[in-house]
Amino acid sequence: MRNGTAITEFILLGFPGIQGLQIPLFIGIFSIYILTLAGNGLIIAIVCTEPRLQIPMYFFLCNLSFLEIWYTTTVMPKLLETFVVARTAICTTCCLLQAFFHFFLGTTEFFILTVMSFDRYLAICKPLRYPIIMTSNLCLQLALSSWGVGFTIVFCQMLLLIQLPFCGNNVINHFYCDVGPILKAACADTSILELLGLLATILVIPGSLFFTVISYIYILSTILRIPSVAGRRKAFSTCASHLTVVSLLYGAVLFMYLRPTTHSFFKINKMVSVLNTILTPLLNPFIYTIRNKEVQGALRKAMSCPNTHHQE
Repeated sequence: MRNGTAITEFILLGFPGIQGLQIPLFIGIFSIYILTLAGNGLIIAIVCTEPRLQIPMYFFLCNLSFLEIWYTTTVMPKLLETFVVARTAICTTCCLLQAFFHFFLGTTEFFILTVMSFDRYLAICKPLRYPIIMTSNLCLQLALSSWGVGFTIVFCQMLLLIQLPFCGNNVINHFYCDVGPILKAACADTSILELLGLLATILVIPGSLFFTVISYIYILSTILRIPSVAGRRKAFSTCASHLTVVSLLYGAVLFMYLRPTTHSFFKINKMVSVLNTILTPLLNPFIYTIRNKEVQGALRKAMSCPNTHHQE
């Protein structure tokens, strides 16, 4: 045990040194949050109301959109508070809860994206068997497994974390409750938790990336064997959006975990966290709709319905 007073709250520094930019940043990030909620909510609404989109690919996309709404919501309120309040405090229990939901949803996202790559592999490499294999029951099982495994991995670590006494430095140089600074504030040995965190990171990030890469190796080899250019383009367009989202997510996360552990990289790391937790959830709806004719058609249909009723 280290000597010190028990911590009852943590202080989030957010982005110090941005004097004079707080209000523009608050407005900009709040606008991004509203667009994220609207974009992902719209995808869920369209898929639920359009029968043509009620297929496995869009079922998993709904899961991703639902996850993104809550993933960005876990960090956004306190991030916005750092722009308007001189001292952003968060109670210890609230900080641990934020850390749990942030990492639970973040972990689940890797599994859902892996399942989506498996779905694309079956659709492109096994088109005749795809409807037989990817049944509604299997879709539900894969989605529930993604959420269940993500929850279990993080919950087991959180059970140990909440039992730790905290009496160290309560200042977190971030805009959300990251596990690293929380562990540093603990007054007990955290080596077991750090080891479990490392094992979980290896299991989730390189593990899910491995399965995603294998799926895309098979997908690309199948696409290259399609004789017609139009056929190759059509096959690739069905997985281009997913590949873009996967590249953004893994690119940001691998940068954060593989960066040199020097102080000069910390500011860059924080900016990459902004990309991962704020911008990616905003971009996902646009990435999945910008070149998707089915979703665009459903959007046009939804927008034309009110006009039709109005004319009647």
